[in-house]
Amino acid sequence: MTTQVLVINSGSSSIKYQLVEVETGAALASGLVERIGAAEGAVSHKGPDGKHEVELPVPDHEIGMQVVLDQFKQHGPTVDAQHLLAVGHRVVQGGSLFDAPALIDDDVVAQIRSLIPLAPLHNPANLSGILAARHAFPTVPHVAVFDTAFHQTLPPEAYTYALERKTAEAHAVRRYGFHGTSHLYVSRAAAQFLGRDVSEINQIVLHLGNGASATAVRGGHSVETSMGLTPLEGLVMGTRSGDLDPAVLVHLSRAAGYSLDQLDSILNRRSGMLGLCGHTDMRDVMAAADSGDEHSQLALEVYYHRIRGYVGSYYAQLGHVDVIAFTAGVGENAPRIRAGALRGLTGLGIEVDPERNEVRSGEPRVISPDGARVTVLVVPTNEELEIARQSASLVAA
Repeated sequence: MTTQVLVINSGSSSIKYQLVEVETGAALASGLVERIGAAEGAVSHKGPDGKHEVELPVPDHEIGMQVVLDQFKQHGPTVDAQHLLAVGHRVVQGGSLFDAPALIDDDVVAQIRSLIPLAPLHNPANLSGILAARHAFPTVPHVAVFDTAFHQTLPPEAYTYALERKTAEAHAVRRYGFHGTSHLYVSRAAAQFLGRDVSEINQIVLHLGNGASATAVRGGHSVETSMGLTPLEGLVMGTRSGDLDPAVLVHLSRAAGYSLDQLDSILNRRSGMLGLCGHTDMRDVMAAADSGDEHSQLALEVYYHRIRGYVGSYYAQLGHVDVIAFTAGVGENAPRIRAGALRGLTGLGIEVDPERNEVRSGEPRVISPDGARVTVLVVPTNEELEIARQSASLVAA
């Protein structure tokens, strides 16, 4: 019986895909269809015979999915109903409706659609990919894996905002959290790497990329996380502000006359590291800081300050911490950021060994000194493999 799962991550103008062999964890092929809906789309496919790139019109996701299938036909490996155990789909917002992966049928599609008001930028794109893939593979089981599902174990005191209760309930306002698939994968992988049962340890997972979030994991369950109703809350990110006094929006509306759409654009697309220093790529920020740019130097310190605040808060919430795990693009590849984020926390037993921190590897590794009370790790994330595993498990059940 096949154990291959095609993982689809559909964005508003893109389809990212990966064919995963679940038993081995190997990525047999991967690719990206970009600029869907533009005059000219871009396609890249990496398979058994190397990487191939082409430009061609991709008017919608339906055509985009056909382009994906064409890439498999031309460059391999074979992907069809006979070879697929399932198609796994990343869905950003599952609300309070989904605390686990779901086998997609018309009712699940309707439920995902009902959650669009909570994720207007993400769920419509996720649905477009689901509909196109179901049309392409009508006889293969399709599974939705939700970014928010891992955080459905948050206790009420963690997910409840101190907002007027009737208003919050009427509009489903609460903390949902995101990056859950990554936080789940990394917390399990960290425990496995240390040879410990995930149920026995407390962890803080720092997912640091263009989007960034922190999660407190007690015994394998999320008990606190930095992102909230949307992915805007929490840490400083590439273009997102993270935590902000809500009255700032009221002030800008009254004093500058900004509309809701303008405020949304400022917070989500023009703030964060971009707003602070003009760069979104952390490599550019660090280079500018080294060249003497004061805005970039301050941006780094703001970034570190916010992370340290969450680490301290989650340490208090957990009572004790066994592991801190860095992951995602920045967390896995920027030693300077890791050191800066945990600087000054030796009183909590949190230290980074300078030499270990500089080691570059695609494997999990310890970067804290021997004997440190808290083990600090770098653990590469693999959301596609996690989605494939959850999809395969659900179909097998």
